[in-house]
Amino acid sequence: MQDRTDSDSRKLLRRLKEILAAAGGGQDRLDQITHHIADSMGTEVCSIYLFRDADTLELCATEGLRPEAVHQTRLRLGEGLVGRVARTGRHVNTADAPSSPGFRFMPETGEEVFPAFLGVPIQRVGERLGVLVVQCAAARQFTDDEVYGLEVVAMVLAEMTELGAFQGSQSDSMPPAHRFPLMIRGATGQEGAAQGRVWLHEPRVVVANPVGDDPDKELARLHDGVDRLRSTVDTMVAAADMDGEGEHAAVLETYRMFAHSRSWLKRMEEDIRLGLSAEAAVEKEQSAARARLEMAADPYLRDRLHDLDDLSNRLLRILTGQGIDTGAAMPDDPILVARNIGPAELLEYGRRLKGVVLEEGSVGSHAAIVARALAIPLVIHATRITAEALNGDAILVDGDQGVVHLRPEEAVAKAFLDKIAMQAEAQDRYASLRNLPATATCGATVQLYMNAGLMADLPSLDGSGAEGVGLFRTELQFLIRSHVPRRAELAGLYARVMDNAHGKPVIFRTLDIGSDKVLPYMKPQDEPNPAMGWRAIRVGLDKRGVLRMQLQALIRASVGRPLHVMFPFIAEIGEYQDAHRILMQELSREQRLGHPMPSDIRVGAMLETPSLAFAPKRFFEMCDFVSIGGNDLKQFFFAADRENERVRRRYDTLNVAFLAMLRQIIARCEEARVPLSFCGEDAGRPIEALVFAALGIRRLSMRPASIGPVKHLIRRVSLSELRAVIDEAEAQGLTSVRGPVTAWLARQ
Repeated sequence: MQDRTDSDSRKLLRRLKEILAAAGGGQDRLDQITHHIADSMGTEVCSIYLFRDADTLELCATEGLRPEAVHQTRLRLGEGLVGRVARTGRHVNTADAPSSPGFRFMPETGEEVFPAFLGVPIQRVGERLGVLVVQCAAARQFTDDEVYGLEVVAMVLAEMTELGAFQGSQSDSMPPAHRFPLMIRGATGQEGAAQGRVWLHEPRVVVANPVGDDPDKELARLHDGVDRLRSTVDTMVAAADMDGEGEHAAVLETYRMFAHSRSWLKRMEEDIRLGLSAEAAVEKEQSAARARLEMAADPYLRDRLHDLDDLSNRLLRILTGQGIDTGAAMPDDPILVARNIGPAELLEYGRRLKGVVLEEGSVGSHAAIVARALAIPLVIHATRITAEALNGDAILVDGDQGVVHLRPEEAVAKAFLDKIAMQAEAQDRYASLRNLPATATCGATVQLYMNAGLMADLPSLDGSGAEGVGLFRTELQFLIRSHVPRRAELAGLYARVMDNAHGKPVIFRTLDIGSDKVLPYMKPQDEPNPAMGWRAIRVGLDKRGVLRMQLQALIRASVGRPLHVMFPFIAEIGEYQDAHRILMQELSREQRLGHPMPSDIRVGAMLETPSLAFAPKRFFEMCDFVSIGGNDLKQFFFAADRENERVRRRYDTLNVAFLAMLRQIIARCEEARVPLSFCGEDAGRPIEALVFAALGIRRLSMRPASIGPVKHLIRRVSLSELRAVIDEAEAQGLTSVRGPVTAWLARQ
């Protein structure tokens, strides 16, 4: 019986291959396919539903249902049994469809006389393409062999869709894949706009021949590919063991377990015996595993998707002979497109990139941090971008709005280029202000500093007109390595940073890790709320060896120059006292060893928790400077996770309650006569920056590109007059001062 099923499946797949190779339009191919599937399986009905858009399925071809329903019957994702298959990625097999949960009667199809229903997803590596359905008049349950056989056929349909088999000139055919304009709305990771060509970080392997003519030959190819894959993985694990990196080795050991999975290999062998090529068998099992794991409640199991995807992609490249290098040449204006990417990989691309688009990521992710350091636009949460984009596609990245235009229409491209031109023209105007102070018409001057984290940032110090580096993120040098950097390495880096600052002050923030910034060689902490967990100075005080080593490197880098050290995420005075004491001990130790000392030492803290605004007066008196960490302070003040796109934009920085908090901090610092700065995304937004300055914050630190717009606006207005506008808005009981401030600016 099984041999006959295998033979029937191979005959059907060979017929599908002939249909793929034959001339004809997309609709004609769909009609032929439904006819041959129904005939092969002995069913009265076979129907193909394909996605018209991300949420809508359309009946595109049928054998057995009413022809007039084709391209007229549509269902929402999750609606009816067909929609359920599409949403879950799992088959539905029932002898009595009308009594099944979620059934939806569609009278225009005439399906009421076919109660037996089997629907399987048409999907490719996480990309939902449609649903394949067979139905019978006799109430019966389809066998496991029939279910499995239909899943194999659906895999071939998925590959045919990818290869454009269903494109055609008829108005009722499906729109051409990878050819039509597409707008994807994501979220802002880094502001800015860029035009370029797609460069896929991990290009998809297109399976050109989903049907295997010789099962024995395909099985041999599969076994050879799996042997080579396992050898590569075994070598990786052995190398990890030699390095003694226990946690890393444990992860690789789990990875090796997947590679040596007998059940994984057995399922692919069965697919090949039914008629798939080796490559199509790999993709079928990859798609099926994705559908299962994406529905898993256990986050650990969902994380294994990355392991399975990586193994499958490696095996596909082995089978197709592509290896890691596909031979494609990077375009002159590359926009990197990826599901996600690590900081080291992104830094390898460096400033060659014009922009980055990610399906995943977060505003505080490693990739976002590096993108900000490289000053390139970044859009995150761009759903399905890796499935939709092909290498070389035209693409527009609007980091300001969090929008991506793939293969844009001419009118969209022209409007976007106009926007880029206007921004470039504005930057030219700002360049003329480079050497002028940010002095308001009332005579008040605001110092504008830049944020940095890489040596590549330092040329912007002079070009932007920044008066110094208000925040140098030292954690990037830890994030991009697979091991803890050596003290001599860090000392050399910090010295080069000071050299390139040409005497302008550089404030070094000590290691700020934890939360969203987990080192690759650091054991992950299973914390329910990592943003409020073991991070930043808390890690430094618990792992004092790393903190001492970094402080030693900073001292040795200064060599007779002023040194500015800032401790992050201080929540109460005791943490600052402990960190300050460690720094003083290291200064004494370095002096005893005869090393050159800094000419001056300034020590400060980042105020990122509301608790520190209520710290004893002694805290402010101990600090040489205080810097408000606006991103964290805002999320804790409003209890709105800045990694959560549903809430992070819900609260306005210019809310009067948040401004009241800032007023209190300003008053505390003025009382102790300690300099205060504001560091964070909002410092680089002109209206927010103007309000901070009007309240009395006279030092702002931002990305280099924001200095020009902020300085331009400050020089146009009177901060004392703006302060009166803010006071009046608060006196009126308004929730936010944004409206009154914006209206006042329009009159200036």
